[in-house]
Amino acid sequence: MNSFLKDTAAQVLNSGRDLSQVVVVLPNRRAGLFFVKYLEELIDKPTWMPEVKTIEQVFSGIAGQRAADDLTLIFELYDVYQQLQSEAETFDRFYFWGELILKDFNDLDQFLADAKLVYRNLSEIKAIESDLSFLTEEQVALISQFWKSFQAQKPEEKERFLRFWQILEKLYEQFNAQLDVLGLAYGGKVYRKAVSKLPELSKPEKHYVFIGFNAFTLAEEKLIKHFIKNFGAEVFWDVDAYYIEDKRQESGLFFRDYIKDPVLGPTFPEELPKTIESKSAVIHTYAIPLKINQANVVGKLLERVSADESLDETVVILPDEQLLFPLLHVLPDNVDKLNVTMGYPIRNAPVYAFLDAILDLQRYIKVKEGKVTFYHKQVLDLLAFPYLAEANPEFTKELKSTIQTNNLIEISLDQLHAGGGLFQEVFQKVASNDLVSYLGKLMQLLAQQLKEDSIQSSYLFQAYKQLNRIQEVLSDHRLGNLSLEFFLKLFRQLFQEVRLPFEGEPLQGLQVMGVLESRNLDFRRVIICDVNEGSFPPGGGINSMIPHNLRRAIGLPVQEQNDAIYAYTFYRLLHRAEEVHLIFSTASDQGKSGEMSRFLQQMQIELGVARPQVQLLSADLSSGKEITVRKDAAILSKLSEYWKSSPAKEFNRSLSASAINSYLDCRLRFYLRYVAGLKEQEEVAADVDAGVFGTILHRAIELLYLPEGDQAPKLITPHELNRIQPTIATAVDKAIREFYHVEKDEDFVPSGQMQIVREIFIEYIQGIVAYDSEGGDFTVLGLEQQHTTYIPIEVEGRGEEVRLYGLIDRVDEKDGIIRLLDYKTGKDEKNFTTIPSLFDREDNKRNKAAMQTILYAYFYQFTNPSNQQPLKPGLFNVKEIFKDDFNPFLIMGEGKLKSEVENYLELSEEFEQGLSSLLSELFDPAVPFDQTADVDKCRYCAFKEMCGR
Repeated sequence: MNSFLKDTAAQVLNSGRDLSQVVVVLPNRRAGLFFVKYLEELIDKPTWMPEVKTIEQVFSGIAGQRAADDLTLIFELYDVYQQLQSEAETFDRFYFWGELILKDFNDLDQFLADAKLVYRNLSEIKAIESDLSFLTEEQVALISQFWKSFQAQKPEEKERFLRFWQILEKLYEQFNAQLDVLGLAYGGKVYRKAVSKLPELSKPEKHYVFIGFNAFTLAEEKLIKHFIKNFGAEVFWDVDAYYIEDKRQESGLFFRDYIKDPVLGPTFPEELPKTIESKSAVIHTYAIPLKINQANVVGKLLERVSADESLDETVVILPDEQLLFPLLHVLPDNVDKLNVTMGYPIRNAPVYAFLDAILDLQRYIKVKEGKVTFYHKQVLDLLAFPYLAEANPEFTKELKSTIQTNNLIEISLDQLHAGGGLFQEVFQKVASNDLVSYLGKLMQLLAQQLKEDSIQSSYLFQAYKQLNRIQEVLSDHRLGNLSLEFFLKLFRQLFQEVRLPFEGEPLQGLQVMGVLESRNLDFRRVIICDVNEGSFPPGGGINSMIPHNLRRAIGLPVQEQNDAIYAYTFYRLLHRAEEVHLIFSTASDQGKSGEMSRFLQQMQIELGVARPQVQLLSADLSSGKEITVRKDAAILSKLSEYWKSSPAKEFNRSLSASAINSYLDCRLRFYLRYVAGLKEQEEVAADVDAGVFGTILHRAIELLYLPEGDQAPKLITPHELNRIQPTIATAVDKAIREFYHVEKDEDFVPSGQMQIVREIFIEYIQGIVAYDSEGGDFTVLGLEQQHTTYIPIEVEGRGEEVRLYGLIDRVDEKDGIIRLLDYKTGKDEKNFTTIPSLFDREDNKRNKAAMQTILYAYFYQFTNPSNQQPLKPGLFNVKEIFKDDFNPFLIMGEGKLKSEVENYLELSEEFEQGLSSLLSELFDPAVPFDQTADVDKCRYCAFKEMCGR
């Protein structure tokens, strides 16, 4: 196929000029690369090649200066700002304003606007906007009712507001003066300087040819017109009559002006090409349900490329770089060569994430009495990276276990430094001014660790280069103490712009590129993804401190011009294409609507392009298969570890009330948790969830009723309870300290949430003590007592005993009755109908808490077989403690036959028979572990994803 650049190369070659005396100027380097390639194909004998430049290089050559990098420029801008503003913000607060100001300066100079006039007008506009004196008090009050943030300004605030806008004119002048002294410049300054030199510019020795331009800045337009008028330069345009002759077409916005220009107009061809109007038959559009699935469509389209076709005649345009890796994963086998122009963002690399996490670690360091501690979340995040794990695997594993098992909210410096090497370098408290050298040293250590990994080393090298650039600029400017937050923002801002270039031959293979990188290039097959409104063309406005109307009035670009640039880029790809595929997503994503681009809608109406083909993705919606685990020899061996007769004594496995309730809810859940040994990942409980609440409450009550050194049984009288009341807060504080492993003499400031919960603990325990006091004397027989018991079962005709285990919150004796009380912090019910209902998995109202409490009565009687006293089980639900009719004891029966469970011994035979029967089923080889039929029970199950529920 003949492309625009190839046709232009042929015209330059056939012009008869000596190519060594020709300068070809193109919008970007990539276009120059392809131009040279085409020229090589056309030349049939050795010759000198023309000089190929970008428009920026032409300006830099005339001005004798190149633009400095933005970071250096913003530092210099801040120096000038400090001189002008008596109450200047710190650099970290100024930085992001500085970016905006620098961008405006660049626009002003590239479009040769009068900066003094602009900023004088801007200052006057802001003065008018800030003047609210014309409003009456009634008007101010009325506006305040609808606009909550509206309030009359204080004089000093208004003065400071106006002062900022008033200094912009001086800031522009003095900033440029300072740059002149330093020999620095920004892009716009280079452009303005070059234009100012045009009148005195002597005729160049070489002939200039400008190729493939669209939207000039005013500086570019003046330069090119000067070269045409005075030096006989040529211009080659890549245009089509479709969008130039139709004034409604935004893509022809600039060309319609250029054609009317007395200098530029004659450079256009006498007859404009008419290629787009005949393209409707080769344009195919696709509507895809999900954005990510666009890559699959591209993969299918690329499968059609035959073996005898050249891959470099196919391009895939990605307006959104997030589609790059999904695309690379679905490329078909016939794509054996590939050129990706976009580069891989280093912010997606593991090394960057590790460095970012290290900086985040510094934000959560605490220093107490000279001791440095780190917050658990940031420490665990860093331990999850392979770099620390590989440096000391055993220590990493042990440290993670210690943090999670002991619920360590903060980890001391000494604990972390015990890992040696990289641990000692990572876990430090670093002053913000030393962060660059700190990161640099860590990168050097990582480079040693990753020297065998070429990809990771490449990421690290790019990151190290960027860090050195930050170090160089910071060392040249004394800015005082930069805040950690600013350094973190600066780090993220600068590193997100760094890209790791892909290795490859740019002129061979399938071309994958961004939108603007496709300028001047033509392909036989064009595939464009994400042709959605908001992506192509991109949404949003122009970030500027200069208002839209003022920008338009002085000729600065506004959103309309931006849209025109993208529209031209889109339609230009159609000029010589023989096959076009346009793909858009129908699903909204990241705030962008799932609406097709306006370009597609225009082509449907104006070119008669067929409506989009809806690509439906195959989705198997068949219900998940039921999971059933048969009890083979290995599983039966595991189950036998719960038997008293098990030879594997070291396991000492026991069934708890929770395990039994789990088996009743779902046999498969029991298998996964108690046989296969799958557990939810342990997490440090920084917040007070239900589990943490219950643990601390139980421990505080234990400390009150049986202080350290006291032994049960212990008589508790109302007088004793009155003595206990003032010590409740102390017991709660001690329980909290124990839970978070805070030493007795160590300073501890609870979080705001914990301070609130502490008051709730105190209130609940006061209610428990008050209830006990009203009941008179009782004797505490035990608190938080552990019990290991057995119950006989039948397995394949033989008898076995199953080991059971439980922790009884409180056992006491009152009026000859032994009470077994279980403290509950939830909404557990005390009512149940019958003993068999406790073991009926089909009963939706089965009372798990009642089964657990009665099981504790069995534990007590098993441990004390000679006991003849009544055993009365109860649930001490602390949320109900303040009700007038509060009663902690279980109630059995229905309707008028309801009554308190006065004595477990009267129910023991029926309960033990039901429990034994249930456990016999559990150990029966013929009964598999299957899923529950009641899906509601899966709602909060940790394994529901595994089961597909």
